[in-house]
Amino acid sequence: MSAKAIVLYLHVHQPYRIRHYTIFDAGNKHDYFDASHDSPTSNERIMHKVAEKSYIPTNKKLLELLHEHPEFKLSLSITGTVLEQFEKYSPATLRSFQDLVATGRVEIVGETYHHSLAFFYSLAEFEMQVKMHREKIEQLFGQTPKVFRNTELSYNNDLAYWADRAGYKAVLSEGWDPILGWRSPNYVYRPTYTNQVRLLMKNYKLSDDIAFRFGDREWEQWPLTADKFTHWLSETGDATNFNLFMDYETFGEHQWSESGIFEFLHDLPKKWLQTAGHSFMTVSEVAECFDPVDQIDTPQTTTWADTERDLSAWTGNPMQQQAIRGLYELQTNIIKSGDLQLIDDWRKLQTSDHFYYMCTKWFNDGDIHAYFSPYDTPYEAFTNFMNSYHDLEFRLIEKGFEV
Repeated sequence: MSAKAIVLYLHVHQPYRIRHYTIFDAGNKHDYFDASHDSPTSNERIMHKVAEKSYIPTNKKLLELLHEHPEFKLSLSITGTVLEQFEKYSPATLRSFQDLVATGRVEIVGETYHHSLAFFYSLAEFEMQVKMHREKIEQLFGQTPKVFRNTELSYNNDLAYWADRAGYKAVLSEGWDPILGWRSPNYVYRPTYTNQVRLLMKNYKLSDDIAFRFGDREWEQWPLTADKFTHWLSETGDATNFNLFMDYETFGEHQWSESGIFEFLHDLPKKWLQTAGHSFMTVSEVAECFDPVDQIDTPQTTTWADTERDLSAWTGNPMQQQAIRGLYELQTNIIKSGDLQLIDDWRKLQTSDHFYYMCTKWFNDGDIHAYFSPYDTPYEAFTNFMNSYHDLEFRLIEKGFEV
């Protein structure tokens, strides 16, 4: 029986959503992110809701599985913005994540602190946010990330080259068909133009069976049981590692408890591990255990979002382009100001969610965008953002900078 590993990687993130911030607030109030508790943009209210539905019950279940199955392991990434909100609004949720990591079988993956797209706009800012995130993870969890994932799994050859030089064991990406070609995502690869770093590519078909299709009663494979799912994996001869990458909120928030998602999660390790040669591995363990079977060339940027799997969800229309370009054009003066609160507000505005909310796509992707957005329209998201941006300019002018 050939060795096969499930690589379960879950991503935890919540942004600081911008409140209803008007042009009359700009220049007068600098509290872009503080909303009343009953507001759709209330970060505290949303945090408690998601923690109750997803984070707390998922962590309870995962801790139970880690105790029941010594071979069970997983990896997670957790942004600086969500960690700050745990510390402020829900310390019990933070402790539940710390309890998982304390088992020694949960690996934390590195990323940008503010869940930003800084890599594509400012390498210096990107590297600062990676450093901030690493220090936050070391402070709260006592772990130093060995694997890197960029925001929204955005990836290209340049990112792989950077990760290789930065000393990471592996980098994560979407297993997108035009990049893979005839190859399978179920192996370890080496990015072109690199020496040591390994590439793990998401099996989006299997991941999305859980993350998106699990509760769909119209899906021909519904209901999806752990028995059925592990049978699919067992019957796949072309594989050493099944990279199941998804949002943490899959469990309890995107797929409600009533769908049976927690029962599926409970049964998965038992069903998979009952066959000889089957295992769970963290992302760094897979990178160490299996040699790369081929090189992967990714000249254009890929992500794990939308049907295009590119950056168009965040930069696809003039509103998004104006907002993100304008924000990074302030960088030199923002950093020069030395004003820590101003710098912090500027970084919180870099979070990719703000630009995602401005997306004007429609059909299936548009429905997904609308689900995640706290605003009625993309134009409302743009207006709130630009009013906040103009307040940043006002604060710089107050300090004597030209904008």
